[in-house]
Amino acid sequence: MQDLLFDFISKYIPLTDDEKEAILSLAIFRTAKKGTVLLSAGEKSDDGYFVLKGCIRTYYMIEGEEKTTAFYTEMEALTPHCVINKAPSEYYVSCVSDAILLVSNPDMEAEMFSKFPKFETLCRILAEELLAKQQINFDEFKTSSPEQRYLNLLHKRPDLIQRVPQHQLASYLGIKPQSLSRLRARIFEKNRG
Repeated sequence: MQDLLFDFISKYIPLTDDEKEAILSLAIFRTAKKGTVLLSAGEKSDDGYFVLKGCIRTYYMIEGEEKTTAFYTEMEALTPHCVINKAPSEYYVSCVSDAILLVSNPDMEAEMFSKFPKFETLCRILAEELLAKQQINFDEFKTSSPEQRYLNLLHKRPDLIQRVPQHQLASYLGIKPQSLSRLRARIFEKNRG
């Protein structure tokens, strides 16, 4: 698993053996089973997550119904808002599948940044990429129909269609599961004809 991480990082910055050792010495690799709730609404946490393998999601509970807001898969990071604002979380983070995660906290990151300043550069680049991607996703969501959202998902993240339960996908797209079934059938019919 560490090779996956080092390969990913080397796309952005070169790593020395000392830097690799420093990462491994943090003992930040964690495994979590499908269904594990990593963070609950109302909890405070300092944990940020980087997905090495698997899929995690964020969701709110609104009037007893889950409203999925994001999925994070391999080589994607999530720092819950509560880590930054030091307030209880407003949403949940859970594992859609078995996962291997890197779990870090601000103190650990500050120590790494002081020892190895290029890690701060890496984190800034990744944060900028994530922010840009989230802005594009938000804009697309706000300006598209449910069918367009589904087609965008098929185009940009086809792996989610296979990996995520239909009710979670429907929630993420802002529709009911029955509507997603009808929408998929309509698209299938269009493509057959």
